[in-house]
Amino acid sequence: MRHGKKFNHLGRTAPHRKAMLSNMACSLIEHKRINTTVAKAKALRVYVEPLLTKAKEDTTHNRRTVFSYLQSKEAVAELFRTVAPKIAERNGGYTRIIKTGFRQGDAADMAMIELVDFNDLYNPNEEEKKATRRSRRGTAVKKEAVATIPAAAEATEAPAKEEVKSDDDSAGDGVESTQNKTD
Repeated sequence: MRHGKKFNHLGRTAPHRKAMLSNMACSLIEHKRINTTVAKAKALRVYVEPLLTKAKEDTTHNRRTVFSYLQSKEAVAELFRTVAPKIAERNGGYTRIIKTGFRQGDAADMAMIELVDFNDLYNPNEEEKKATRRSRRGTAVKKEAVATIPAAAEATEAPAKEEVKSDDDSAGDGVESTQNKTD
């Protein structure tokens, strides 16, 4: 009986289950998303989210604790260098499980588990970045428009320059007249 047992044993012995979850967590951290069965994805979420929470504070103790679970220096380095800064402001829910249908061979229920902050489609912060990209394109269009405006301004400025010259001539006459008066 499984009274009070709150996690899925996944039909494996304890060392096999720990090794499998450790390998899956390393793969998830390295690739940012993996495809697996729904049961393994749910077990992995319970396994990896506390590690992601520990990674938010970069201390030697937290690095060693995470390494004891993952057993991979590369995964720990990736977690603390790239993943932790992106999830720093998130209070939980670092992973997302999306069901993808059934496996061809045995009709197992399959799912994709991914890190929420690394998905470009669902991330609201990415929309802000796309908006800045649009504005950059907009400035490029503005630069092209500005490049065409001087040509149009030169056409309108040519008569203005003539008017300025005529004003200068009249001002010059005024100056000459004042000089003549003083002579």
